[in-house]
Amino acid sequence: MKPQTSKRRKPLSSKMFRELGTRPFALTALASFLFLLVGWSLLSYTEAVNPTFLPTPDKVIAELGIQLTSPEYWEHIGISVFRVTAGFLLACIVGIPLGILAGSFKYGEAFIEPPMEFIRYMPAVAFIPLIMVWAGIGEWAKIWLIFIGCFFQLVLMVADITRRVPPDLIQASATLGAGRWKMIETVIVPAIRPQLMNTLRLILGWAWTYLVVSELIAVNSGLGYAIMKAQRFLNTEEIFVGIIVIGGLGLISDRIFAFLNKRLFPWA
Repeated sequence: MKPQTSKRRKPLSSKMFRELGTRPFALTALASFLFLLVGWSLLSYTEAVNPTFLPTPDKVIAELGIQLTSPEYWEHIGISVFRVTAGFLLACIVGIPLGILAGSFKYGEAFIEPPMEFIRYMPAVAFIPLIMVWAGIGEWAKIWLIFIGCFFQLVLMVADITRRVPPDLIQASATLGAGRWKMIETVIVPAIRPQLMNTLRLILGWAWTYLVVSELIAVNSGLGYAIMKAQRFLNTEEIFVGIIVIGGLGLISDRIFAFLNKRLFPWA
């Protein structure tokens, strides 16, 4: 009787975390969107949900075509992109240096992080009355709200990735005679750039989520305004269009960051 030979099985962890090729990943992502579309279609075409509250996909697509051929709607898109970009860039200009300082120096950590930890739990919406008092109801009010929604989280995340720089790199630069500020310039900043790009991708996503909230402040333009105006007239097709356009713009900006990260830091 021949002895049974057991087949060598790969560890479960290697199967769970193995790399997925571009084609399987794209097909799986497409399948997830199709799953959502099928569920939406079933609920809307069978009128399991009142059509007033859940329009059918074809009506939303038709409304999307109408809006995208309207110059006024493109003005809404342009001003919303400007507000998100301005608030996000302002958060980066102020938040990244503070995060690097908090992650590089213990005194910086003690001075910067406790207030950031405290304020980040406050909802950005709660600052709207103060923002209107401080900045009025103009463009700066929208930009400041997006800034507040991104800034405190950004500082803490940058500080965290700064502390993860391998100590060997820092010790080697110290051995070669680099001072603290030179060490930040030549070692820490280059080391954190790939992780920083991923952090900025996440923060930009938050900036888009705060867009509609920021456009509640006495506005007559922007995608958030278009959504709220459609809500007054119970035009759910236009509400869906606004949500889809914001999601599409957010996805495009995320893919741009992913592309830049891959091109600029291929080793990461």
